Parts: sequence; C-alpha cells; structure tokens
Amino acid sequence: MHMADALLSPVVGGTMWAATAGVAAYSIKKVQTDLDEQKIPLMGVMGAFVFAAQMINFTIPATGSSGHIGGGMLLAILLGPYAGFLTMASILTIQALFFADGGLLALGSNIFNLGFFTCFIAYPLIYKRILRNGYFSGRILTGAILAAILGLQLGAFSVVLETLLSGKTELPFSTFVMLMQPIHLAIGVVEGMVTAAIVGFVWKERPEIIEKAALGETLGSISIKKVLAVLTIVAVLTGGVFSWFASSNPDGLEWSMFKTSGVEELKAQDGIHQTLSSIQEKIAFLPDYSFKAKENETNTKATEAVAAAWPAVDAGTSVAGLVGALITLLFAGLIGLSIHLIKKRNNARAV
Repeated sequence: MHMADALLSPVVGGTMWAATAGVAAYSIKKVQTDLDEQKIPLMGVMGAFVFAAQMINFTIPATGSSGHIGGGMLLAILLGPYAGFLTMASILTIQALFFADGGLLALGSNIFNLGFFTCFIAYPLIYKRILRNGYFSGRILTGAILAAILGLQLGAFSVVLETLLSGKTELPFSTFVMLMQPIHLAIGVVEGMVTAAIVGFVWKERPEIIEKAALGETLGSISIKKVLAVLTIVAVLTGGVFSWFASSNPDGLEWSMFKTSGVEELKAQDGIHQTLSSIQEKIAFLPDYSFKAKENETNTKATEAVAAAWPAVDAGTSVAGLVGALITLLFAGLIGLSIHLIKKRNNARAV
C-alpha cells in the first residue's frame, strides 16, 4: 500500500506531510518516557525485520492480487505506539529514498496510512482492550488479527480519500473503495496471523517486552539478547533468501487501480511530480529492490527471465534486502539514540 506521487495532488501530499510531521513530533515527545538503552536496539532490529518482511508479497487466492504485511501493529505491540510510529517512519523513508518504493510527495501519506491508524487507533482501541485481562494464545491471535484488519482497512480507506481529494477522476470513489476494502481485508487477516505468531514467540521468551510496551514503561535491566538475535537472523533470511519467493502479482493497491482504471500506475505531468521523480531516481541506488537495469537487450532479456521464474533467485533482490535492512536498523536505532540523548540532556539540566 505504498502510494506513488501520481496519486496525490501537491496540496494533499503537502497536507499529509504536515500531519505526519505533527504526529512524529508528538511521538518524539511522548516516547521519552519509556525509551531507554534497551529499547534502542529493539527499534533498530524491528525496523530491519519489518523492512525485510514488506519485501515478501503473498498471493491472495482467486484474485490475481497479492499483499504484504504493513508491520505497524507488530511495531506498536513490541515497541509501544510512539516508538512504533517512529520506526515505521524510518522504514518507509528508507524505502522511498533508496529503493523508490513509494513516492517522495506521497511519503507523508504512506507513513500516516501505515503507521497512524495501526499505532494510535487499532492498537489501543482493539488490541489492548482484548488483552487487558491477560495474555493467552487465543487472545493474542484474536487481538492481532482484528487490530491488523482494522488498521489496514482504515489505511486503505485513507488512500481512497486522498485520491478523491486529489481529484483523480481515473479512480472514481465508489468503484475504487469497493475494490480496496475487500482486498485489504484479506491482506489484513494474513498480517494478523503473522503478527500473532511473532508476538507469541516474544511473549514466551520475554513477556516483559510486551507488557512494558503496553504500560509505557522502560525495559530496564531485562535481557532481550535472545529476542534480538532471533529477529535479526529472521530479518537476514527474509531479506536475503525468502524475498525470492515473493508473488509477482500486483499488490492490493495496484490491483484495485487496474480494476478501476485499467492501469496499475497513473501518469503525472505536473512539474512538482516530475522534479520529485527526478530526485528520487538519482538517490535510489537499488530501485524496485534490485540493481539498476542496464540499457541493452541482453540484460533486458535476462531480467525478464528472472522475473518470470519462481522462486526469482536474484542477487539484486538479496543485496537490496540485506542492505535495506541494515540501513533501516541503523537509521531507526539512530533516531532512538538521538531521542535518548536529548532526554538525558534535559534531565541533566533539570537537576
């Protein structure tokens, strides 16, 4: 559900940038209450894991579509809503800048759609309410699925509203929404099950991580080395190997656009769109999670052969998965470290 710039007008894109910046600023302020040295590496590892996991599109049977997890609910459960939102912002920023996944104008919308609804609506109103009387496997599964579905439904509906407000007549509201909501319902069910599986593992290994995130408390002196190690290994395998098995079908947004307008991508002729596209093209060194295509017939044929094969064993995909996960780990960790240092400096001044 990574929107391209062509789906948004500059006014709507700029407004969503402002809204996202406001939520980020609020999150930076609030996260200082529960951010400590333990949570910083967890933010980085979870960012790397979700980055890698988003590379794997799974087929939605009988539709010709595919989907991937958003990861917002998982981040909120393990990190808390504020650190979760900031980590999601890190992931999507890295994807847009270096992998051309989602537009630069649309970055604010993408962060809001995938991060705000999961971290600040679905997590407190659905997941935490279901789990308020105790953590059991059945409740974890139910809470994760229902919260993931709600978060993704709200995010998908937000996409439709943003295109409507942007005046995209190629995507009439009634048709577009009737396609977007059902396909993302199916994606939400899968995401909920994946989220429940990971949360279940963490709960068995270190339940304090989930409990303290829900209470807004620091992790303190508990050891989370095993959890970090397992999630790091899974992120490496996911980005470096499992990404070969991603479905080649269009994702839920592209599928809905094609069914509505007959094309998976809209063309934008506006000067702002072209400028941002040019900037993104120069910055992105692994566009579409692979090496930049060379302009000769041999390489084109080779690329088409790789794309047609399944699993698509491709060194470019592996490099993109590993490099992207590493950059996201460092970026999310750096954000956490910077906030922690600011917190310590403010506390020192107050003494």
